[in-house]
Amino acid sequence: MFKLLKEVFRTGEATVKYPFAPLEISKDFRGKPEHNAEQCIACAACTVACPANALTMETDLVAGTRTWSISYGRCVFCGRCEEVCPTQAIKLTPDFELAVANKADLTVKAVFKLANCVCCGEPFAPAKEIAYVTALIEAATVKDGAEVTATASAEIERRRRMLATCPSCKRVNDLVQIARITDQQEKRR
Repeated sequence: MFKLLKEVFRTGEATVKYPFAPLEISKDFRGKPEHNAEQCIACAACTVACPANALTMETDLVAGTRTWSISYGRCVFCGRCEEVCPTQAIKLTPDFELAVANKADLTVKAVFKLANCVCCGEPFAPAKEIAYVTALIEAATVKDGAEVTATASAEIERRRRMLATCPSCKRVNDLVQIARITDQQEKRR
């Protein structure tokens, strides 16, 4: 028995004092996902990638809003949301202690305004998403700080208008253009 006690004292403590002392975590630890609504464009890429369906988006066309929400009770801390977010609006934190007294406290929401279609006026996509894509197109069109030519400016405006048009109106516009092309081809024959 003394040999056993001697061995126990020699090896020291094998357990940590958590929760009475802070737990040391590694730098690649995947904890609670934090959402930055300022950076988010409400594109729903994270909701599609979430295997646990902890992330959801609900669109209210009457109010013209899209609500993003995360339920930490469903989250498995896999990190897919952080990987697919184009604006890095979701970051995994080292925080893992999520105990709450009320289940509703495990849900976080953010509301985004929808942009209206330039043709029909109906809300169809998040305004921040349209602004983000428009900025990407402008940056791709105008490279290395070059001056914007009249042609490039017209192309940017055409693309901006196309982005601000809902899918239904795009289909109608496409059908009108197809009819015009068909009429022109008929006249040439």
